[in-house]
Amino acid sequence: MGALVWLLIPLMAAIVAGVWGSWANRTRKARGDGPELDGYARFRAAMEKPHSGT
Repeated sequence: MGALVWLLIPLMAAIVAGVWGSWANRTRKARGDGPELDGYARFRAAMEKPHSGT
């Protein structure tokens, strides 16, 4: 009986990890890359500005 309990612990951990992974990834599909690309464009524009040279 003890061996069965020790085999169920990793099984339950794998099930919990799978549920958590699907829950954590649920909103990433709807977001897209728009905000990240906009931020990168602003960063590049700031880096291309001439330096004030103080």
